[in-house]
Amino acid sequence: MTSPFPLFHIPYVPLGRINDFMEPKALVSLSFCSQKSHSVIKTQRKVLFDGRLLVAGTDKNTSFLSFTYSVFGIVRKSNHVLSAQKFVDNINYEDMELVKIGEQHVRVEMDHLHGHLISYWSNTVDGLKALTEYVINLFNIGVSDIWASKQSFHMIEWVNSRQKTPLRNVWYADWSATPSSEEDMAYILKDCRTISQLRICLKLPPNFRFSEKFRKIDCLDIWYGEWVTIANMLTMDGIDIILGSSTLTSTDLNVFLKHWLAGGPFGYSINLSFGYDIKRADGVTATVCKQKNGTLVIAVWPETTHNN
Repeated sequence: MTSPFPLFHIPYVPLGRINDFMEPKALVSLSFCSQKSHSVIKTQRKVLFDGRLLVAGTDKNTSFLSFTYSVFGIVRKSNHVLSAQKFVDNINYEDMELVKIGEQHVRVEMDHLHGHLISYWSNTVDGLKALTEYVINLFNIGVSDIWASKQSFHMIEWVNSRQKTPLRNVWYADWSATPSSEEDMAYILKDCRTISQLRICLKLPPNFRFSEKFRKIDCLDIWYGEWVTIANMLTMDGIDIILGSSTLTSTDLNVFLKHWLAGGPFGYSINLSFGYDIKRADGVTATVCKQKNGTLVIAVWPETTHNN
């Protein structure tokens, strides 16, 4: 049978080059056109994507996939590869195209303004799983970053269970009044394999406590840190530790500084023009500085001739 796409009449070598230069969202849209288009994209693309695959499910009504780095936690819609939206009552979906995603036939339409496909689901978390599986199989890649809420928390467990490569960044955020469950939070802190950044932006039950040792991670950012104890602080090991809404006392901070002076793990990178220096036995210096907004910064200076 002759392909209806003139593009597929091109020899494989130049076709592969064209494939390499196309944007991910264009390739995804093209892959739904036929089995051959899917096969060509899956087998012919050789160039790695610029950026990491982000799976975002922080909104209960809309989720999306993107290969673009975020700026201040925002990814522009023009950088979305695929999105999943929840069915609403006042839209007629019967005239939309049906495409097969996994074992399901799904209603889709093109977002012509931003150039990516929108798919519609009864449950956007289920939709996000199906879209993620489709994209990682199409491009033979893994997930790098996840943004999740309480509703989409199991996306984190699901991705970790199906790939050997640890996630680089996890952002667990929820703006509803209901606290996160203690079980979910314990998983995030203890078992979530993240190597670069873990950002936790939600409230926890008043009696929540974490007694395990923290995993080593480059950046740990906790917005609502009322539950963090000095015992927790002494087990943290990373480059950046950011703690908001802390209930730690001056006595706790003295214990923490003495722990660091004794060689305990701690690190933070920032430019400071004032503060109080403390130096431990191995010569490493830290500056303690209270900023105008009330934030207490404890910064370890890297070994360089400019830090005098």
